[in-house]
Amino acid sequence: MDGTFDHVMIRVEDLEESLDWYQTHLNYEEKGRWEADTFTNVFLGPEGMHEDGATLELTYNHGDHTYEIGDAWGHIAVRVPEDALQESYDQLMEEGVEDYRDPESCGNRYAFVKDPDGHEIEIVKRDYGAKWSIDHTMIRVEDADEALGYWTRKFEYAEQPSGRWEADSFSNYFMAPEDAPKEAMRLELTYNYDGREYTMGDGWGHVAVRVDDLDDAWEQLMTREAPDYRDPESCDHNYAFTKDQDGHEVELITRE
Repeated sequence: MDGTFDHVMIRVEDLEESLDWYQTHLNYEEKGRWEADTFTNVFLGPEGMHEDGATLELTYNHGDHTYEIGDAWGHIAVRVPEDALQESYDQLMEEGVEDYRDPESCGNRYAFVKDPDGHEIEIVKRDYGAKWSIDHTMIRVEDADEALGYWTRKFEYAEQPSGRWEADSFSNYFMAPEDAPKEAMRLELTYNYDGREYTMGDGWGHVAVRVDDLDDAWEQLMTREAPDYRDPESCDHNYAFTKDQDGHEVELITRE
């Protein structure tokens, strides 16, 4: 199956506050917007992002809504230059972003902040991609073998070279199409060895995979026994949704 990750969607309680946060602190610009009767979707990313880079979709449901983050979704990770981790974190602190996990507490390998709704954002050092562009999205899985098998069989994704980290209590696996450019978003599967279960919550929405032909991609997924969650017909042939083995939603979408 063709297709890199197109975007990751999160739900926000105050659209203007969230837009101001991402535009002020991560220098994101609006890449697209969809206004419906009951909700608004806004797609964000940095200037100069790679053509195969992923955007961040903010979904605002009109009215007064509150969301639970849960723990089945972990974070998005954004890139800064290899020598600019501390500098970038200090800049965020000077701008009034809450101090969550500074570089020193993370061995100067990465750092974390949170957005206004509590979504965690990891800052990682990369020598490629636009500053603040999305490097990966992390989800937690209850069975590593099932999760690796799902992305390998259903989407023909491959574990990325040097993309496995096995520690004493957990493992991380990074998945993407085998020929995906390094600037594309990866999916980080985090497996904790203690057998814990996770709560999905509703603060996170989905990851989206960009395909050339929606109907053909859907047919392949059905042949490979992916969950039939929302088929193309039910979505007016604009997109479709399946789920992974743990219930994380995966959208299929076409882009011109």
